[in-house]
Amino acid sequence: MRDYLEAQLKTAWPELKVVAKAANGIDALRLIGEEAPDVVFLDIRMPGLTGLDVAARLVADATPPHIVFVTAFDQYAVEAFEHSAVDYLLKPASLERLDKTVAKLKAALRAREPAATGITAATLQALLAQLGGAAAVVAPAAAPAPAPTLQWIRASQGDQTRLISIDEVIYFQSNDKYTSVFLADGESLIRTPISKLREQLDEQKFWQIHRSVIVAAHHVAGTRQDFRGRLMVQLKGREEQLVVSRNYVDLFRQM
Repeated sequence: MRDYLEAQLKTAWPELKVVAKAANGIDALRLIGEEAPDVVFLDIRMPGLTGLDVAARLVADATPPHIVFVTAFDQYAVEAFEHSAVDYLLKPASLERLDKTVAKLKAALRAREPAATGITAATLQALLAQLGGAAAVVAPAAAPAPAPTLQWIRASQGDQTRLISIDEVIYFQSNDKYTSVFLADGESLIRTPISKLREQLDEQKFWQIHRSVIVAAHHVAGTRQDFRGRLMVQLKGREEQLVVSRNYVDLFRQM
């Protein structure tokens, strides 16, 4: 979806320079701090920190960027504008709809306006009407059912194919062109890249701790720092310890 949006932006706004792309909310916040962009497109549903979490931190800054939310769920419209979004795109965003967003952003940037700090009721009503949900102000529509999460994995183990329940998994680790699935009784391989696998997992049960590692939360015994200052995840009943990259340290601040 990031690549799709970037391709659409190249058509709708050729002179725009995309300085960075983030896979999750924590990365997004870090990259925004490093690059100081004028405009940020945020997916509302992201691991680590949601788009709304990121926006809430950004608008507290003295000079926040202009924010455009991109999501599949229009029930977020009210909350999105409470977090000072310039616009709100339902994905996949059509080129025609994106053209309107680009026009708004260009106008704000030409006028050197600061990012919005609020939204009027009239603008909110117009947005909801545009999304086909004007009645949501009075009676919000029920949220759509969440996408089903992965329950079974078909994996290779030697010359055999094994059907694994997701509850058996201790952790996943990227392994060249494959992903290793670590179980109590050994290791299996699947062809699904870890970036795609993450999208199919329950975020409450599986935590990404490194770009190449996703661990089952109920197998986490605790954390410790090694002699190099790195945060390490200790697993229940296992000797190996897993490195937590700096981008995911926030997941363990309460532990």
